Amino acid sequence: MEKYTFSGKTIEEATNKALEELNVNFEDIIINEKEKKQGLFSGKKVEIEIIKKSDIVNDINDFLLNTTSLMGLDTQIEIKVRDNTVSMRMFSNNNPILIGKNGQTLSAFQTIIKQMLSVKYNTKMNIILDVEHYKEKQIKNIEYIAKKTAREVVRTKIEAKLDPMNSYQRRAVHNVLTNFRGVYTESVGEEPNRAIVIKPKN
Repeated sequence: MEKYTFSGKTIEEATNKALEELNVNFEDIIINEKEKKQGLFSGKKVEIEIIKKSDIVNDINDFLLNTTSLMGLDTQIEIKVRDNTVSMRMFSNNNPILIGKNGQTLSAFQTIIKQMLSVKYNTKMNIILDVEHYKEKQIKNIEYIAKKTAREVVRTKIEAKLDPMNSYQRRAVHNVLTNFRGVYTESVGEEPNRAIVIKPKN
């Protein structure tokens, strides 16, 4: 994966140089400010490092293909980009192995990708990893349970605590109950046992 360095009197100037030379749009790149240099005669200069988002996605794609190959799996990856979110859906000759018990293997892959984004690329680019339609079905089931529990909370006026979930699953619950009349949600506890409590409104 190639990194590009540009400099200018300001970040804006250096960024404009990068966009023109690389022939990309602003939303297609990651910008990391490297350092500010003070020349003896040239004055202050700002240096930035540019990484193309497409290069990051390709790098992660190669990592997943190589890793799953070492697991003895024949894997294909479907990639979709929408706004600032990249969805990577894996299909293999043994999807249960990729998913793992209760989604643990898939969750481990997602954690590794998150670490790669933070350490290797210094970015929080939103990449969602799935195996076939596992997460899709899982989220639909979680939303069903959340709504069913919310209806019970409205009826009894007694708060209910859901099972511990990861941040992605908790976000789905918060979103699906945002406009649910008569209840509100709160996250409680520490990872990995952080959970959502559905509470009745006064």
